[in-house]
Amino acid sequence: MIKILVSDPLSEEGLKILREVKEFQVDVKTDLKPDALKEIIKDYEGLVVRSATKVNKDIINVAAKLKVIGRAGVGLDNVDLDAATQKGIIVMNTPAGNTISTAEHTFSMILALSRNIAQANASMKKGEWKRSKFMGVELYGKVLGIAGFGRIGSEVAKRALSFGMRVLAFDPFLSREIAQGIGVESVELKELLEQADYITVHTPLTTETRHMISDKQFTMMKKGVRIINCARGGIINEDALARAIKDGRVAGAAMDVFEQEPLNPESELIKLDNVITTPHLGASTEEAQVNVSIEVAEIVRDALLGKGVRNAANYPCLEAEVSKIIEPYIILADKIGAFASQLAEGRLQELNITYGGEIIKHDLTVLTMSLVKGVLYPVMQETVNFINAVGLAKERGIKINEAKSSKEAEFVNLIQLEIKTDKETRRVLGTLSANKQPRIVKVDEYYLDLSPIGNMIFIRNWDKPGLIGSLGTLVGKHGINIAAMTFGRDKPGGKAISILNVDSPVSADVQEKIKKLENILTVKVIKT
Repeated sequence: MIKILVSDPLSEEGLKILREVKEFQVDVKTDLKPDALKEIIKDYEGLVVRSATKVNKDIINVAAKLKVIGRAGVGLDNVDLDAATQKGIIVMNTPAGNTISTAEHTFSMILALSRNIAQANASMKKGEWKRSKFMGVELYGKVLGIAGFGRIGSEVAKRALSFGMRVLAFDPFLSREIAQGIGVESVELKELLEQADYITVHTPLTTETRHMISDKQFTMMKKGVRIINCARGGIINEDALARAIKDGRVAGAAMDVFEQEPLNPESELIKLDNVITTPHLGASTEEAQVNVSIEVAEIVRDALLGKGVRNAANYPCLEAEVSKIIEPYIILADKIGAFASQLAEGRLQELNITYGGEIIKHDLTVLTMSLVKGVLYPVMQETVNFINAVGLAKERGIKINEAKSSKEAEFVNLIQLEIKTDKETRRVLGTLSANKQPRIVKVDEYYLDLSPIGNMIFIRNWDKPGLIGSLGTLVGKHGINIAAMTFGRDKPGGKAISILNVDSPVSADVQEKIKKLENILTVKVIKT
């Protein structure tokens, strides 16, 4: 008997799918304290959660039988992916289940914001009749800017086009050809900010997207712009938004998500009459709750019965005999993809992947999946996984070319990624060390030996004396410990690259200070 624990509320439709399998014993035990979950998890092969249950490292370490964790929803911040991966536990989510619900909520917010629905309703409840006070604006002919053009962003675009709006989309993985086919314009963020009458964000919350819209961005916008956030709290700087509204730059805002939830009743946004707020209702429809419950039940059922893995967030399932050979290369491919995508400037257009050595005897589909997932993950986060990565890339017009090379090479086994954007072409070559650890051994024309793990500072510089000392002094003053330093150069005194593996994140302020050091050409912060 395969035991499954459902530790957060799941709709009856989802529970029915699991209970109909005669091999399953399904136990529903919600509101478990961490210690209680830790005590019983050792008996279960499957765990189904929403957002309330925190599946941390301590719980995973005692889960002796656990094979599958299913998250009914998109975010995976309540599941320790690294710990699960180390124990061979498949972690899956349901990125598509609330797409329509969130898109509709976003458009409801746009409409309510345009016609002052919430404010007029509140006035009527007081017995007032103030028609002139709530003069609205039409959507027809207006420009909607969508930052982040994944599933939800594209659904919002469809609705906007039906209202006669012009739609601008900013997404580093969206090709102009694909955008034109949908009827939207693919633009850079600056152009979107300058032209849009309405701006809605639909990106994951990452280090790069936190406060993506702040004081500087508000000064670039049209006067009278309206702002909507039904994605993640923190993408928009709420203090900066309040200032922009008070200054008259922003005509109004509609917010469903916040940097701190529940939202503080004393928040400045609550006090502003032209701000509409809802308590994180994007996925709160009966249909969405049923959809994610059904989807998580189906993927957990199939995984536990050996019928295939879908929406795997950590790694795909392999045959045991192949696993020992291929798994280290899955990690390598993921690291190469993430490293290269953060290194390259511009809009991604093409991925050229070359495999060489003994590994070409095997089916390399899973390596390509891993590499593409690595490329997309820094921007798309939990919405991309091993199973959907290639499809998501192709949807955005990114070409993927795969080749095997039997030529004698410098390395026994290798994975090379050539990444082309509308601005440049970059090449990253990787292999495994003697103890099966991922190594990047060439970046463009530079040979090196880099461990692509954690936080890195990638620097292009002139190969001059004193650089190492000045770098070490600067980051040391800011409490950043250097774990390793790797160098590559074309010739003594010429152009070179320097890569620092560091033990903590690197702020934008530190990055700017590094740029000002003598002999520094460019600086990038990379995390894999």
